[in-house]
Amino acid sequence: MSDKVTRQKLLLGLLGLVLVATLWYQFRDASPADPAAAARGGAPARPAATGATQPVQVGLDRLKAERPAPANAGRNPFRFGTAPAPPPAAGPSSPAPAPSGMGPVVAMPTGPLPPPPPPPIPFKFIGLLTPAPGDKVAVLSDGRTVVHGRAGDVIEGRYRLLSVADEAIQMEYLDGRGRRTIRLSGA
Repeated sequence: MSDKVTRQKLLLGLLGLVLVATLWYQFRDASPADPAAAARGGAPARPAATGATQPVQVGLDRLKAERPAPANAGRNPFRFGTAPAPPPAAGPSSPAPAPSGMGPVVAMPTGPLPPPPPPPIPFKFIGLLTPAPGDKVAVLSDGRTVVHGRAGDVIEGRYRLLSVADEAIQMEYLDGRGRRTIRLSGA
């Protein structure tokens, strides 16, 4: 029984020693005069407290100085197009160079916007079955399900499989929009 008590006391003493060493390591202070301690990973050196502090110069007088007025360039960021041309000066006329970085002015179309294109067809062509010579069945996947079909079949009630070849298929929406060629690689 005394062997067990001695072992517990030894372990308790060792645990206390580890705790003291850990606390010393965590809370030790590296002095500013000891850069080697800071390099070893000690606490960052704190600046020495001095009685005199230097005031920061802000330069508030520059805020009160008069600023130059902005030049009226005739630019309106809320209107499309370029600035109107300045009135012609007296003398021989020469064509004015186009502003740098700007191409010719293109008139905006009027009327309603065309309908947006349909979303891309989500299927990938992952395989080809040939149950009989000349009969090709495309195997398609959208990441969730696997479907198959022959040329002319309707897939999921939204797409038509137009043609099936060895390396690619052609699909489109039932209304004829969004025709897409899908290669066997799945891209």
